[in-house]
Amino acid sequence: MTKFNPAHWQERLDRLRAANHVPGASLAVLINGEIYELASGVLHRGTGVSVTTDSVFQVGSITKIYTATLVMQLAESGELDLDAPVIDVLPEFETPDKRATETITIRQLLSHTSGLTCDFTHDTGRGDDCLARYVEASKDIALDCPPGMAISYSSVGYNVLGRIIEVVTGQTWDDALKDRLCTPLGLNSTVTLPEDVLRFQSAMGHLGLPGQDPEPCPTWNSLPRSAGPYGGVLCATSADVVRLAKMHIDGGTALNGTRVLDSETVTAMQTREVNCMDKWSFSSDGWGLGWSLYDWEGVFGFGHDGATIGQYSYLRVVPEAGIAIVLLTNGGGAYQLYTSLFQELLNELAGVKIPDSFRPPEKPVSVNVKPFLGTYKREGSAITITERGGEPHLVWELVDGNEGFAPPLETNLVPVSDTVFAAFFGENWIPVLFSVLPDGTEYVLLGMRVAQKIA
Repeated sequence: MTKFNPAHWQERLDRLRAANHVPGASLAVLINGEIYELASGVLHRGTGVSVTTDSVFQVGSITKIYTATLVMQLAESGELDLDAPVIDVLPEFETPDKRATETITIRQLLSHTSGLTCDFTHDTGRGDDCLARYVEASKDIALDCPPGMAISYSSVGYNVLGRIIEVVTGQTWDDALKDRLCTPLGLNSTVTLPEDVLRFQSAMGHLGLPGQDPEPCPTWNSLPRSAGPYGGVLCATSADVVRLAKMHIDGGTALNGTRVLDSETVTAMQTREVNCMDKWSFSSDGWGLGWSLYDWEGVFGFGHDGATIGQYSYLRVVPEAGIAIVLLTNGGGAYQLYTSLFQELLNELAGVKIPDSFRPPEKPVSVNVKPFLGTYKREGSAITITERGGEPHLVWELVDGNEGFAPPLETNLVPVSDTVFAAFFGENWIPVLFSVLPDGTEYVLLGMRVAQKIA
């Protein structure tokens, strides 16, 4: 039986956090049925308050697992049919495509195959009707692609799921999360509203230039309450996130013996619904019903990543070994910290080797880029591919409701294969994939989000 050495891993966390200019981090590791908690650095570089194991961070899109779990509870009880059209539950649900509106299913929302877009941030206020108003506001937002044609990571889809939870349960998403998941699991340090976060020491996000200590963000969280189900507001300790993962390892049973899901439902969530063309943005080989799925040289794993403004989170689970690892951070080179630390942890504790970070090959690849030149568009983003000095060049702009959140990014593209390129942003190489939908539409996949060619 592999043992966890807290002193050793505290030293590694401290060293790697400092080397990567991450202000603060919280780490929780489940092994041999026990949860070990470690903390390092500061919550806020302006105040110097230290991170403790009781500190809460914004977990970002890991929230989607909480939302998916609530949906699966309702499917298990017979209150939802995963393969029924969304409009059977939400008659007010609408997209600009009548056919898509009639056919998008709850299963497709869970597996990111609905075609609904991702980056539609819309503040509908602090009222309990914020999700109903968000779904109404999203009806004119163009699809990334037709339903079922490709995996395109969708936060809008998870907000629709949040609204479905509200309609079926008669509760707000926040209350359903608390009553149906947090309370049975004993997640006493998991909250969704700022007034509840004030009960805890909470992390401040930080932003800055690569390789330098970042500065505190101008606001604690700029995302509205309507971003809740997809990952804009939930805060938790790393140990609480591990407790959620442990329930999914243990066949749906909480630490106190409460059954939260049937084992068959847990298995269904971890069963592959779709393969990922982009195996790098989320380090995933496929997607289940909520979970990102991994194949580490034949060892099965599941998990999820999350990001808000200046806070980044990572969850990885090796179910056969009974191991779950959660890292919550508040800025800096968080991705570099994650890759270095998780490679060491998973290798030592579970004998798992996770892939190295995505990067172009050392030997240059010759590719004809002319078929890929042009402009690609999805809600919130416009991507333009040109040639500059004989090399492919990418400009990525935030548009529509996202305009002004960040300046345009541009970089040359380095060929990896005939259809895959590497773009260098900040401290990371990002995959850029070109492909064609079954209906013949050309598209680019950036951040595992489909943008269709428009010019």
